[in-house]
Amino acid sequence: MKFDPLRYKYPSRRTLVYASRGMVATTQPLAAQAGVEAMRRGGNAVDAAVATAAALSVTEPVSNGIGGDAFAIVWSGGRLHGLNSSGWAPALTDAEKIRARYGGSMPLYGWDTVTVPGAPAAWAALSAKFGRLPLTETIEPAIECAENGFPVSPTAALLWKRRIALMKKELRGEKFSHLFEAFTNDGEAPKAGEIWRCRDQARTLEKIAATDAEAFYRGELAERIDKFSRESGGALRADDLAAYAPEWVEPISVNYNGCDVWEMPPNGQGITALMALNVLKRLRLGERDCTRSYHLQIEALKLAFAESLAEVADSSFMRKKVSEMLSEEFAARQAARVDEKRAGLFTSKGGASGGTVYLATADGEGNMVSMIQSNYIGFGSGLCVPGTGIALHGRGNNFSLDAEHPNCIAPRKKPYHTIIPGFITKGGRAVGPFGVMGAFMQPQGHVQLIANMTDFALNPQEALDAPRFQWLSGKKVALEQGVPNHILKELADMGHEVRVDADGTSYGRGQAIIRSEGGALAGATEPRADGYVAVF
Repeated sequence: MKFDPLRYKYPSRRTLVYASRGMVATTQPLAAQAGVEAMRRGGNAVDAAVATAAALSVTEPVSNGIGGDAFAIVWSGGRLHGLNSSGWAPALTDAEKIRARYGGSMPLYGWDTVTVPGAPAAWAALSAKFGRLPLTETIEPAIECAENGFPVSPTAALLWKRRIALMKKELRGEKFSHLFEAFTNDGEAPKAGEIWRCRDQARTLEKIAATDAEAFYRGELAERIDKFSRESGGALRADDLAAYAPEWVEPISVNYNGCDVWEMPPNGQGITALMALNVLKRLRLGERDCTRSYHLQIEALKLAFAESLAEVADSSFMRKKVSEMLSEEFAARQAARVDEKRAGLFTSKGGASGGTVYLATADGEGNMVSMIQSNYIGFGSGLCVPGTGIALHGRGNNFSLDAEHPNCIAPRKKPYHTIIPGFITKGGRAVGPFGVMGAFMQPQGHVQLIANMTDFALNPQEALDAPRFQWLSGKKVALEQGVPNHILKELADMGHEVRVDADGTSYGRGQAIIRSEGGALAGATEPRADGYVAVF
């Protein structure tokens, strides 16, 4: 094979990184450094999170962007705060018309998948509530990257190339042309190491920074989004943007092996991970590299997904209470359904892998942030607002078209949401943020990371390095290379439909920061990504 020093390689083992004054762990080095720079300028972990998130919208546009959603869990003042900055469907949404166009399933692309983007509102809300620096300072590195360019990282280049090639085959029509104009060079994705710039993004970020995101929701950018929607057949209007605001919510948790594991409440799918952990603590995992441990985790997650895919929705529309879904009684009934010898069939629906970024930050004062943002499935809806670099996400794809389902699409309603930040506390003390991105892989990654750290005593980096599985649908389960062959065979003998993958890009890309009781920070990042832990 021809030697190529920039060729994508997976995996490459990393070492745990230590620091005390500040730390940022994320999937892209320049974005991580932007976060540390915010702390060097006098900002805290929240300023670092905003700086990193904005930079990621530029340096990994195939995974997230200005037109996406965001969630965050913040440890500040001795307690956790949750920010749900996911958007709602437009007021003009008509489920009957969408059914007439597409039948029983939501489309993957186009205006019917577009909900109000929440990411810019998340940056402004986090900055206003907890930050020390103005957005003009925290977003400055992102603007500089967009204006002057940066070398594209290897994994980002790989995902970019794949997604552009796929979208060129699947997208037809003038309204989709603006995405290729903004995020390709004459129709081709940039290669690893190639300098990429998007000055339209720079101008847009400048407007967001100067107005604390008001321009996006009630100003010039809102008008441009409205105009594009009207001209190309969309339902999104300036009124939908103007009426939107992110929500501060209380995170939810279960105790697992003496640790409190925290997730965001619905409409997010974090409850899926918590329900699975509630089952596993009753079944008790044994050794790490044994068939039983893999089998029990797979079965617990299948049960959890069966429940969440049936019940999770915008919290205002849910039939079941979160407290019921996380109750000890429900967990006991679910655990009793697990056959320790055979694969079960609890639901036939699975999900696609997606495009998302995760970041974790911490400072020397005790503040910590777990944050995630996404456009959903690469560049999202395939629509980009002309002249802005705003690729509109396709989060509405996760709505149901079943009129009896709590997640059925409706005006000003939020969809079932895949992106989930996680957090660990113990005895009322912050242990740290963690996350594993990637659509329906995310709860599965959370469960495996927590099990690796608390059942099997791996440090955060070892826990991220360990080979993963992902439930796909029915009895189908995929496993990474590195899972011992005898486990693969024994899982197949138990009725699991086993597939082995050499490419780890669909198994999530995680980060974690753990604070010791003495105050030291330990950071870990994903070998499946261009991950980086920046410190000072």
